[in-house]
Amino acid sequence: MNEETPICSAKDCRAPALWVLAWNNPKLHTPERRKTWLACDDHREHLSHFLDLRGFLKDVVALEEWERRSAAAEEGPTGPSGSAADGSAADR
Repeated sequence: MNEETPICSAKDCRAPALWVLAWNNPKLHTPERRKTWLACDDHREHLSHFLDLRGFLKDVVALEEWERRSAAAEEGPTGPSGSAADGSAADR
Protein backbone atom coordinates (compact mmCIF):
# COMPACT_ATOMS: atom_id res chain seq x y z
CA MET A 1 0.00 0.00 0.00
CA ASN A 2 1.45 3.39 -0.95
CA GLU A 3 0.66 6.90 0.33
CA GLU A 4 -1.91 7.42 -2.45
CA THR A 5 -3.94 4.33 -1.57
CA PRO A 6 -7.23 5.46 -0.01
CA ILE A 7 -7.78 3.88 3.40
CA CYS A 8 -10.89 2.96 5.33
CA SER A 9 -12.46 5.71 7.47
CA ALA A 10 -13.24 3.35 10.36
CA LYS A 11 -11.37 4.21 13.55
CA ASP A 12 -7.91 2.60 13.67
CA CYS A 13 -8.43 0.76 10.38
CA ARG A 14 -5.58 0.98 7.88
CA ALA A 15 -7.06 -1.35 5.26
CA PRO A 16 -7.40 -0.18 1.67
CA ALA A 17 -10.79 1.37 0.94
CA LEU A 18 -13.00 -0.41 -1.57
CA TRP A 19 -16.25 1.51 -1.01
CA VAL A 20 -17.42 5.12 -0.92
CA LEU A 21 -20.27 5.97 1.43
CA ALA A 22 -21.84 9.21 0.21
CA TRP A 23 -23.83 11.08 2.85
CA ASN A 24 -25.04 14.44 4.01
CA ASN A 25 -26.55 15.88 7.14
CA PRO A 26 -29.77 17.57 5.98
CA LYS A 27 -29.57 20.00 8.92
CA LEU A 28 -26.20 21.27 7.69
CA HIS A 29 -25.89 20.52 3.98
CA THR A 30 -27.87 21.34 0.88
CA PRO A 31 -29.64 18.28 -0.60
CA GLU A 32 -27.18 17.87 -3.48
CA ARG A 33 -24.03 18.09 -1.31
CA ARG A 34 -22.22 14.80 -0.69
CA LYS A 35 -19.66 14.17 2.01
CA THR A 36 -17.83 10.86 1.80
CA TRP A 37 -16.44 8.17 4.03
CA LEU A 38 -14.33 5.36 2.68
CA ALA A 39 -14.77 1.76 3.78
CA CYS A 40 -13.02 -1.57 3.46
CA ASP A 41 -15.11 -4.72 3.04
CA ASP A 42 -14.98 -5.39 6.79
CA HIS A 43 -16.36 -1.96 7.79
CA ARG A 44 -18.74 -1.19 4.93
CA GLU A 45 -21.83 -2.52 6.69
CA HIS A 46 -20.99 -0.98 10.08
CA LEU A 47 -20.29 2.50 8.68
CA SER A 48 -23.33 2.34 6.38
CA HIS A 49 -25.55 1.36 9.30
CA PHE A 50 -24.18 4.23 11.43
CA LEU A 51 -24.99 6.79 8.72
CA ASP A 52 -28.32 5.20 7.79
CA LEU A 53 -29.61 5.25 11.38
CA ARG A 54 -29.17 9.02 11.36
CA GLY A 55 -30.80 9.44 7.96
CA PHE A 56 -27.50 10.63 6.45
CA LEU A 57 -26.62 7.80 4.03
CA LYS A 58 -27.36 8.62 0.40
CA ASP A 59 -25.37 6.07 -1.61
CA VAL A 60 -22.82 3.26 -1.33
CA VAL A 61 -20.64 2.88 -4.41
CA ALA A 62 -17.55 0.86 -5.24
CA LEU A 63 -14.50 3.13 -5.07
CA GLU A 64 -13.59 2.36 -8.70
CA GLU A 65 -17.09 3.37 -9.87
CA TRP A 66 -16.97 6.56 -7.75
CA GLU A 67 -13.65 7.50 -9.34
CA ARG A 68 -15.05 6.84 -12.85
CA ARG A 69 -18.07 9.03 -12.10
CA SER A 70 -15.87 11.80 -10.67
CA ALA A 71 -13.58 11.74 -13.71
CA ALA A 72 -16.58 11.88 -16.06
CA ALA A 73 -18.08 14.78 -14.11
CA GLU A 74 -14.79 16.69 -14.30
CA GLU A 75 -14.66 16.19 -18.06
CA GLY A 76 -18.23 17.34 -18.44
CA PRO A 77 -20.34 17.01 -21.57
CA THR A 78 -17.91 19.08 -23.65
CA GLY A 79 -14.73 17.07 -22.99
CA PRO A 80 -11.72 17.24 -20.68
CA SER A 81 -11.29 21.02 -20.78
CA GLY A 82 -14.81 21.62 -19.51
CA SER A 83 -15.20 24.52 -21.91
CA ALA A 84 -18.00 24.90 -24.38
CA ALA A 85 -17.45 24.36 -28.09
CA ASP A 86 -17.43 28.13 -28.67
CA GLY A 87 -14.49 28.53 -26.31
CA SER A 88 -16.41 30.19 -23.49
CA ALA A 89 -15.94 29.15 -19.88
CA ALA A 90 -19.60 29.13 -18.91
CA ASP A 91 -19.38 26.59 -16.08
CA ARG A 92 -16.04 27.48 -14.52
